[in-house]
Amino acid sequence: MSDGSGEDLREIAISEASDGMRYDQVLARELGLSRNALEPLFEAGAITYRTSGRAIKKSDRVRGGDVVRVHFPPVEVIEEEHVLIPILFQDADLVVIDKPVGVAAHPSPGWSGPTVTGSLRAMGIQLASLGPDEREGIVHRLDVGTSGVMVVAKSSDAHRSLKAQFKDREVKKVYHALAQGHLDPAVGTIDAPIDRHPKEDHRFAVVASGKASVTHYEALEYFPAVTLARIELETGRTHQIRVHFSALKHPLVGDLTYGADPRLAESLSMRRPWLHAMELELTHPRTGERLHFTAAYPKDLAESIESLRTSIGG
Repeated sequence: MSDGSGEDLREIAISEASDGMRYDQVLARELGLSRNALEPLFEAGAITYRTSGRAIKKSDRVRGGDVVRVHFPPVEVIEEEHVLIPILFQDADLVVIDKPVGVAAHPSPGWSGPTVTGSLRAMGIQLASLGPDEREGIVHRLDVGTSGVMVVAKSSDAHRSLKAQFKDREVKKVYHALAQGHLDPAVGTIDAPIDRHPKEDHRFAVVASGKASVTHYEALEYFPAVTLARIELETGRTHQIRVHFSALKHPLVGDLTYGADPRLAESLSMRRPWLHAMELELTHPRTGERLHFTAAYPKDLAESIESLRTSIGG
């Protein structure tokens, strides 16, 4: 909901299962944000009880059944810059892009860099807007540090259709990743539940009580110390590929958050996880036609692979 000033107001009912936990811990989980990102909101008194309007402190303890309000600042305050987004396809219903690295899907507390939604608007592309609980046009996300194919809805009908396709696992999502070590077996499936890391909010982990998460992979090419892999996601959890490969003791090259070797990353000039959304296949929400899109490796990933091939060739 909105208060009419452009502010994004969220109401969250706290479950009894969270009783006694710290509010920053519970809201970080509910909103999918880090505690650091929430801290400015606590300090500004922007997180309040719905009934009393009293500001909540980050260390306050939850009482099951509480309903709280989180007042996010207007988008214009958070979003500060735009970039030119490469367009792979566009019509009245959707726009398919090749998302550059360093661009977030949408504005959020703690992020002041460019976003897909803001940059597309700056390019004159109108996106579906269904209220603050549905980020305009967004039906799936790529991490800030991940490049590649991403679809955004331009109409409300397309937004509903695409959201349903992702939820029902009808969208084919293929990534390429460079993993440390040699994957053995060369073809496999990782079926391990994922949730927030029990001790570190900015990370996720394989957790027995987490959400079902399934990743299929196939080794495409072996190099000394690393494997280029094709990955198809059955589910779409936050950091899914990064978490699953880290759990296999094969973290993605450059992914220091999940245990990658910084020396190897430096040798390949990688300053982010080597991960690219290579293919996306979906059903057009209006025509019913099956559409398939691909995005070539960006410069940093292409150069790292070329350097590996060159080193093998002598």
